[in-house]
Amino acid sequence: MDWLLNGDPAIRWQALGDLAGASAGTIARERRKVAREGWGARLLARQDPAGTWAGGLYTPKWKSTFYTMLLLRDLGLPARNRQARTAGLLLLDRGMRRNGGINYDAWGSRGETCITGMLLSILCSFEVDDARLDTMADHLLERQMPDGGWNCRRPYGATHASVHTTILTLEGLRDYERYRKRKLRAVRAAQRRGREFLLVHRMFRSHRTGEVIKPVFLRLAFPPRWHYDVLRGLDYFRSVGAPRDKRLGEAIAVLRDKRRPDGRWNLEHRFRGKVFFEIERLGRPSRWNTLRVLRVLRWWDGGR
Repeated sequence: MDWLLNGDPAIRWQALGDLAGASAGTIARERRKVAREGWGARLLARQDPAGTWAGGLYTPKWKSTFYTMLLLRDLGLPARNRQARTAGLLLLDRGMRRNGGINYDAWGSRGETCITGMLLSILCSFEVDDARLDTMADHLLERQMPDGGWNCRRPYGATHASVHTTILTLEGLRDYERYRKRKLRAVRAAQRRGREFLLVHRMFRSHRTGEVIKPVFLRLAFPPRWHYDVLRGLDYFRSVGAPRDKRLGEAIAVLRDKRRPDGRWNLEHRFRGKVFFEIERLGRPSRWNTLRVLRVLRWWDGGR
């Protein structure tokens, strides 16, 4: 805990709330520092006069407006931050498509499910009050597949859901439920079906062969960007207070086995792309991964 609380404000406020049981006032005071100090302040300082980052909406990855906003969401930048809300509305205005989804491809007339899920989460996290969020939620609900998950490749013939698209959609619907508090029955039912899709796969295994789907799903990365891994999946289950299903047990064991002798977890993977600055060093102890694993284990062990 001392090591976590000596980190960036983005780490401190979450550790205080998720692990230390601090008061609401203490957590809020620390969270406000995300905009003034450390990683959050450095990102906000990079915003262009037009309200974008790196001059682009979705590219270059990972410096664009979209992925900078996704990272600011993960850092926990306060919801009413003016710079974030300006950028969020810009992403909404420029990305909305006729079918209710979001896309930034100049030639793409249809919304893309992954992008729609991520932006819905971003906009709800920053409490952007716009009726188009309801349209985006409808878009995601309509695109749930028979197996319970989602796949952005479905319009191109995919018949089985993707863990990547599924986790992005689940996060979007979770944050929509919390902020908009609309369509609650349908949104909750869709999330239950989406969680069952992940549970059938035991979070990282093929439901047909039992083999690991991709070894990278077992490597702990931060920021995860649009990618799925077992820690991101488990942290979603924790965040919604889902039942501690026994099919999660193997993924929990994966996290326990990665613990270092000093009680910390390493940054095991990084996704290639352009960044404004590196948050943590690859192969070294990671405050982000340690924070997220500890809160998952606290939930799994019944502490919260």
